[in-house]
Amino acid sequence: MHTKKREISADIFRAYDIRGIYNDDLYPETMLKIGLGLGTYAKERSETSVVVGNDIRTTSPLLANALISGLLSSGVDVTDVGTTSFGVSAFSGWLLKKDIIAYVTASHLPPEWNGVKFYSGAGIGFSAAENGKIRDIVLYEKEVMVSWPDAGNYHDVDLRDEYIEWLAERFEFEVDERRIVLDCGNGSMGLVALDVMKRVKLKTDALFPNPDPSFPNRPSEPTELGALKAAVLRNGADFGAAFDGDGDRVVIVDDLGRMLSADQCGTIIAKDLLVDHRGPVLANVECSMLIERVLEPLGAKIERIPVGHTFLTLEAKRRNAVLGIESSGHFVIPSFFLFDDAMIIPLKLAEILVKTGKKVSELVDELPQFPKARENLECDDKLKFEVIRILGDRLADEYGADRVNTMDGLRIDLNEDGWVLIRASNTSPLVRVTVEGATDAIMGKLMRKFVGIVEEAIRESKKA
Repeated sequence: MHTKKREISADIFRAYDIRGIYNDDLYPETMLKIGLGLGTYAKERSETSVVVGNDIRTTSPLLANALISGLLSSGVDVTDVGTTSFGVSAFSGWLLKKDIIAYVTASHLPPEWNGVKFYSGAGIGFSAAENGKIRDIVLYEKEVMVSWPDAGNYHDVDLRDEYIEWLAERFEFEVDERRIVLDCGNGSMGLVALDVMKRVKLKTDALFPNPDPSFPNRPSEPTELGALKAAVLRNGADFGAAFDGDGDRVVIVDDLGRMLSADQCGTIIAKDLLVDHRGPVLANVECSMLIERVLEPLGAKIERIPVGHTFLTLEAKRRNAVLGIESSGHFVIPSFFLFDDAMIIPLKLAEILVKTGKKVSELVDELPQFPKARENLECDDKLKFEVIRILGDRLADEYGADRVNTMDGLRIDLNEDGWVLIRASNTSPLVRVTVEGATDAIMGKLMRKFVGIVEEAIRESKKA
């Protein structure tokens, strides 16, 4: 059967990963070309070794094999760690001191999606510029395929046990000292998380531990957590933890069945880390002001970073951070890893409970609470960034340039009242307005005011 050569869609290349719908805009031959492109780029940087792993999606093994074929064809050596969690893959690259880690996954997206993320050997996500160079090599067909004597070497390894033991050396509890419910969501964490908990002697109840690429019980994004909340209350657990499809994000549910925000979870962990570590705490521009309100009196310096897990890993290393918090549920604790392995978070939280003798709900209730809301405003893709530029000038004039952070959209600091973030979506024709206020009344007032300001700017841009 003749196979027609398909054009590679530029749309699958995002700033911080590659993603598409299988056999719609992402094909096995596309992934082979991406492997060739990655290998060509690696050799330009005098790098020669790549670890490849993949999540549990139906199409992940075949796409990983295509990626590996491309890498080997470029003359780069490949270590295949197979189907496993993101944490095990990143740990393998880090432990083996390889140059690059490639993980085939679509993370939290629906089952028909897939893609790949690239990291340095230390687990630091590739920047937009690095990913852009790979994109250009692939789209402009600049890949270099070597002759057979120079093809890369292939071998497979399984470092799952070594990963578990590494964690067990850093976390160990008395037998059944704490009880935790883990919601693996039928994702990749079902392959390792329960064995980690058993090894460190934490009593664990499992929800949806068996990998199933159709994600039959809840979406791969950990947002619909009714089953986890019910299990925590029913079992009298100390807390619950829900992972996304590949295991680089986690959401915590406390002993009262309340879902913690990433800000709350990160602040609780930061308070513990700051006892023995010095350095900044990183939080993206969407994170709550409770981080400053709680941690600055403890001597912490809070540094804001753009939205995106790649910034988290890049900046955590560059700034020698104690902790990095991403509002979507990514965390980086550099004293463990520079990559965002979600397995660390429930282990660290259990350790804090043992240290303090408190419940998670008590730790949460010690934190101030500030109401927060978001509205999405439709705006054409061709106009949305121009709207942000126009508003940047106006708001800097009105509030002062020192109170308008422009690193990722526009974050306006309103001191005790709260803050507003106006940000163009990178993936949808939207401008998002996020507001956090000291009270519900202040939040509502700010939301009405700034939604009106943005809507007026959108109308003006349409007329221009």
